[in-house]
Amino acid sequence: MSANPGNKLNAWKPTPPDRGSFPLDHFGDCTEQMKKYLACLKIVRNENAPNCRLLAKGYLECRMQNELMDRVKWSELGLPDDAKVDKNATNEK
Repeated sequence: MSANPGNKLNAWKPTPPDRGSFPLDHFGDCTEQMKKYLACLKIVRNENAPNCRLLAKGYLECRMQNELMDRVKWSELGLPDDAKVDKNATNEK
């Protein structure tokens, strides 16, 4: 008996992952950034705190540098550009 009914062989066509899903960090390249971000979320009780957003940006930048995700504009991820962060930091002083 065959495990392939009708003996029809189709080529398997893989599909790319949905946006927002990306490869696991098997080598732990970004583990430190991830732990800092998760600790921050725990401290602020999962609220959208600015300091946690900066840690999230660091984590995502690490993933982009290690080719664990495609390079995406910060505005598409809901995070400020570096120029905006620098400008805001100088205005607050």
